[in-house]
Parts: sequence; C-alpha cells; structure tokens
Amino acid sequence: MSEITDIAKGLRNNQKDVRFKDLKKVCDHYFGEPRISGSHHIYKTPWKGDPRINIQKSGNKAKAYQVKQVLKAIDKLLAD
Repeated sequence: MSEITDIAKGLRNNQKDVRFKDLKKVCDHYFGEPRISGSHHIYKTPWKGDPRINIQKSGNKAKAYQVKQVLKAIDKLLAD
C-alpha cells in the first residue's frame, strides 16, 4: 500500500507529468478493475450521480485533467 500512497502523493505534486501506468495502478487500487473500451479505461465509483472515472493515454502519459478528476474522486471516496 505504501507504493500506492507514494504514487498518489506524486500525482498531487505534479499533475501534468504522470505516467499512465502509475495513474492506472492508483485507479485499480481505489476503484477495482476497469472496463476497457478502445483506449478508455472506465472505472466505477460507489456514489450516485455520474459513477465513472475515465482515463486514457496520451503517448505514455496520462492526461492532466483526468489526473485531477482521479484525485478529486479519491478525496471523495476517502471522505465517505
């Protein structure tokens, strides 16, 4: 779990230069296995509303706005 915590801290410190595989590892830990549709990895979340996290690659990096969405979802998950 320490590895996931370290990666999540890194995401918070630098949201623009995140390797996709690191973001996927964090999402897998917090949200379970994704449904994959083309290049999109779609994770379910336990709350009502729009219960999805959608990430995709940009080269070998994650898209910055999706990193922000993942961090917001993790914060919401941990607050409940």
